[in-house]
Order: sequence, then structure tokens, then C-alpha cells
Amino acid sequence: MNNDVAAVLRSAQPPLRSFVPAVLWGFGTAASSIALLAASAWLITRAAEQPALMYLSAVIVVVRACALGRGVFRYLERLASHNAALAQLATVRSGLVRRLVPLAPDGLGRTKRGSLLAGLVDDVEELQNLPLRVVLPLTVAGVTSLASVAFVAVVSVPAALTLLASLAVAFVIAVGVGWATGARAERELAPLRAAVTDALTDQLQSLDVLIAYDAQGVAAERVARADAALRRATMRRALAQGLTSAVVSVLAGAASLLALITAAPHLGSGLSGPGLAVVVLVPIAVFEVFGPVPLALASWRQVRAAATRIAELVPSQIPAELPTNEPRSTNTAPPVGAGIVLTDVTVHWPGAAHASLQDVSFTLAPGERVVVEGPSGGGKTTLAHTLVRFLAHTGSYTVGGVDTNTIAGDDLRRTVGLVEQTPYLFDESIRQNLLFARDDSSDDDLWAALESVGLTDWAHDRGGLDARVGERGVLVSGGQAQRLALARALLARFPVLVLDEPTAGVDPAASVALLTDLLAATTDRSVLLISHVDVPAGLADRTLRLEEGRIVT
Repeated sequence: MNNDVAAVLRSAQPPLRSFVPAVLWGFGTAASSIALLAASAWLITRAAEQPALMYLSAVIVVVRACALGRGVFRYLERLASHNAALAQLATVRSGLVRRLVPLAPDGLGRTKRGSLLAGLVDDVEELQNLPLRVVLPLTVAGVTSLASVAFVAVVSVPAALTLLASLAVAFVIAVGVGWATGARAERELAPLRAAVTDALTDQLQSLDVLIAYDAQGVAAERVARADAALRRATMRRALAQGLTSAVVSVLAGAASLLALITAAPHLGSGLSGPGLAVVVLVPIAVFEVFGPVPLALASWRQVRAAATRIAELVPSQIPAELPTNEPRSTNTAPPVGAGIVLTDVTVHWPGAAHASLQDVSFTLAPGERVVVEGPSGGGKTTLAHTLVRFLAHTGSYTVGGVDTNTIAGDDLRRTVGLVEQTPYLFDESIRQNLLFARDDSSDDDLWAALESVGLTDWAHDRGGLDARVGERGVLVSGGQAQRLALARALLARFPVLVLDEPTAGVDPAASVALLTDLLAATTDRSVLLISHVDVPAGLADRTLRLEEGRIVT
């Protein structure tokens, strides 16, 4: 087993001090069930011999105690096991978030949002089944089965050996049949669920475009195909589980029949009639306890597959292309001082064979406005992500004369703010989307920020600050989303602003007006504007051109 996968599985298993009580209560439940059947079989058979009541009273008490104890132990087992599993699941979630934060956003590859989110959530939820549906039932079934074999051996050794052999055969068959018929389906379930979520997300988020081009049928067909694949995998898993359970049930009957065949010759010579009833009926109760084993093995395959996917998504070590070993945040913004200086900076994206920036050198002075242009793939977005320390670099990158490798990324991003070409808007009101930048802002502050980016009339027309923008800003246009993102950046008071393709997806006729408003609203700070359209004369101090990761002008 891969070390990373093993680490994920270990993290999902609760510590012994909280999990052992669940195992003990589970054993109490199973032992009570078996003892109830054994005591009942002995009592009924012995009562048929019409002995004095005094010979039956003790066993009558045992039957009542086992009947009551089974329910009590089951309640305590569920309480203890779920408490331990859910507490550990919270620890797993927080641990994964801590490991994901250094990877975001540039260490997560180009996985689609729907499949990434749905797959990770499903896989983390699946981990709780390790203690609840794998470790606990297997441990309880194993301990109880061995204890039952020992108990039957006291009454009849041949019957005990028969029971032991039947359990061993049942375990082997459960493993083999389950693996042959359901292993593939169990491994596929989480990815197929993610595929359904991804298809639905794409369809809903692009519904207006799909309707405009009469292409919603194609998207709906994609959802239907993903759903059909998920249903087929679910049915294959259910069929495998049903087939395995049926085989175990047949073996339970066979175990009782074999116990009768092996023990019957000893009736009257060391084995009483009530004893024969016990050794014949106990296997039925033991196999009832053994019944969850096939399901536990199926759950193990699902849990291990989920742990494998988590280990692949969340590596144990941060890639070298991302910032590592950052200093502790001081919650203060480093001063701009003499400005931003890059000297011979080279940057790679995680997993990329070639550098996206090579020996880049330039200076962004306080209050200066620099435009960066160049073809797609030339390194413009890489430069933007480098300036906010989403990507690590070689060479020298200083802010106010201080090496950014000595500044915590969170602190650096208090000074250098990034407005991405596709800004993220939350499914909240305009007010809340702005308050994420500075939560102590008054309504007057919010209106002032909107006025700075030319959105005052638009916001009033939509009903004011309480108007919602929709999931990822679906209710606003691309230009309005960019202006809202800039208003948010203005509220955050970044001394340096990096605007990455702010006119992407904006109508060409509106691009010039948008750029004019964006730059007019940021006259009191340094601005690095990455743009694929011409910037009106007089709005920028100078222009740099990036091609193939190098500054050529």
C-alpha cells in the first residue's frame, strides 16, 4: 500500500481510547444475540423433558438478560462508534483543509470545479466508513466467531471444528465473490458521482448560453449519460452485495446441517439432547453476526479507493513550484517603500517541463501604472500569480527592498492584490460580496467604492446593496463582475493592484470604457495591468511585452 494512502487511512481511524468502547459494546451485542439463541434452544429442549422449574429458572433469567442486553449494548455501540468516527472525521476534514490551502489555487491543476469539489467531499465522507463499516464489524465478527467456536467446543468438539471450517470457507468465498463481481463498481462510484455533478454544474452555469444556441439538449444528454453510468455501477455493486450475502446465507444453513451430522452420533454418549440443539442452532446466530463481513469487505474496497484518490489529490509534500516553508504571518502589510523589483525571476507551474517565466526583470515604482501585453501563453498570468506568491520563483523578488521569500504569503497579499480575469462572486448580496474585502465597511463606504468603478446607477437599478448576484455572479455581466471585483479590491486598500485581463469576456466596444474606469479608480496606487486589448493613451506610464516567458520590450 502506498505510504500516502496508508497515512490517509490511519488518519480516518479513531484512536484506541475512543474506539475500544465501541468494539466492547459491539461484542456485547453480538454475544447477547448468540447467547440468547443458545439459551433459548437449551431452555425449550430441556423444558420438553419436564424437569422441575428450579432447573430452568437460571436459564430463564439468562434469556431475559440477553434479550434486554442486546438492545442496550446495540445502543451503546452505536453511540460510542458514531461519536468516535464523527469526531475523527472532523479532524480529517480540518487536516485536509490545512494541506489544501498551500496548494490553492495553482497546485490543484486544471481539475474542473464540479468534479474536484464533489469527488473530494464524497471521498472524505467515505472515510468515516472505515471505523463504522470496516474495522468495527470485522473486529466484532472475528472476536465473536472465535468465542463462539470455543463455546461450541465445550459442548462438542466435532461441531466446533465444523463451525470453524464453515466460517473460514464463508470468509474466503465472501472475499472472492465480492471482489470478482463488485470491486470495479465500488471503485468507480465516487468518480461517477463526481462526473454527474460536473455535468450538472456545467449545464446549470451555462444554461443561458445553451438556450441561446439551442444546445441544451446536448448538455442534458451528457447529464443523462453520466447518470446512466452511475446507475449501472450502483446496480452492479448491489448485485455483488446481494450475491455475496446469499452465498453466506446458504453457508449458514450448511453449517447447521454439518453440525447436526457431526454431533448426532455422539448423542447420549457425552452429548445431551439440549446440547445437540445448542450446537445445531448456534451456527445460525454466529452467521448472523458474520453477515456484515461481506459488506465490510465491500466497504473496505470503497474506502481504500477513496483514500487513494485523496492521496493523489492532496500530496504529502507541497510541489517545489509552490511556496513552501513560509514564515508565520504577522497580519501586517509590508510597506511598498521603493516599490516592487524583480530581478532574473524564473517561474515554473507545478508539473510543467518548461519555465513559464524566464529571467524576468522589471520595476514597478510607487504610483506607477504599467501595462503588460503579449500573446496567450506568453506568461502574463504566471507573472500575476508570482506577484501574489501563488507560485514560487528563483531569482530576486522584493517589496520595499525586502525579499518576498521572508514575507508570509498572507501578509504579502495585504500589499499586493490580484483581480483575476474571472473574479469569484459569491451567491450573496452585493453588500456581502463587498464586505468580504473589509467587514467593517459602512454602507457609505460601499456606495463610494461602487461609485469609483461606475456601478452606482446599476446597483440602484437592481434594488440596492441587498440585490443578489447569483451563483458565481451568474446574474451580472462580465464587465459588471470585473467592476465589482475592483470595488472589492479598492475597499481592501491594496497599495499595489494586479489586474489580470480585466476585459476578458467583455464586449470590445465596452472594453475601453471599462479600462478607463478601472485605471481612473486607482490613481493613488501602483497598478500592473495585464491586457490583451489596447489601453487608451495617457492612462499608463509604460508598456511591457511578454513573449514565451521573457520581456522583449
